[in-house]
Amino acid sequence: MVQEHEPSTPEEAAEPTATRRIADTAESSRASRGWWDRNADEYQEEHGAFLGDDRFIWGPEGLDEAEAGLLGPVEALKGRDVLEVGAGAAQCARWLAAQGARPVALDLSHRQLRHARRIDAEAAVSGTSGVSGTSRGGDAAGVALVQADATALPFRDGSFDLACSAYGAVPFVAEPVRVMREVRRVLRPGGRWVFSVTHPMRWAFPDEPGPEGLSVAASYFDRTPYVEQDESGRAVYVEHHRTLGDRVRDVVAGGFRLVDLIEPEWPAWNHQEWGGWSPLRGNLIPGTAIFVCERDRGER
Repeated sequence: MVQEHEPSTPEEAAEPTATRRIADTAESSRASRGWWDRNADEYQEEHGAFLGDDRFIWGPEGLDEAEAGLLGPVEALKGRDVLEVGAGAAQCARWLAAQGARPVALDLSHRQLRHARRIDAEAAVSGTSGVSGTSRGGDAAGVALVQADATALPFRDGSFDLACSAYGAVPFVAEPVRVMREVRRVLRPGGRWVFSVTHPMRWAFPDEPGPEGLSVAASYFDRTPYVEQDESGRAVYVEHHRTLGDRVRDVVAGGFRLVDLIEPEWPAWNHQEWGGWSPLRGNLIPGTAIFVCERDRGER
């Protein structure tokens, strides 16, 4: 069951200190769950309008799956079992359900999943929801929601036809190959796995949307994680850097074949700034990398 958000403790409320240091699997997972539980409300309030309630957006550039078709033709999604990893408020899963797919939205944060419940409930009241699902605990029917860690998926082998993740889970785990292997395990032979992350090149630049974010300030080859920690040194936010080559090797080590690598260009219509993403930077350097991967059909 998704629990209600608990108030932040004084330690969590204090301004964290940013540093670069090693953070293992357990610390990264604990920090990610805590950060998203504390910040889900603000995130959905700030970015909810851009994401929509039932759109599938791959990143801040605004690349829409309805046009990109990275999971395959839209008409072919009907009847497919799809896992969304790091789903947040399940906007992408909700779009998939509207196309006739059977999505499951998985996230580490129960507060993010509460927002998914809220959106489903509001849609049911307004009569705008076209999503079918199973009612849980008296809540409005909506997409299936699961709270779990992406490195230990609670599904049987071969449960899904497709898997996807739009900036979910992969950048925040210390051992991304574990995610790849888990996704491969729950996919059926021939299944497609598509995920987006911050473009690795961005790690060499300050995370600023203006001109100050256009000058190289760090080594692209420094894989030391970015960590925000409280006064006691406990990590409250962790993000892991992998070079482009590292990401490709992770895909292969996870048992997938890389089909395509998409670097979305910044569209003329998008005037929004999203953290370090902006029209200024987006027109000069890539901000998102999308990996399109497949599990070979002949594999067991």
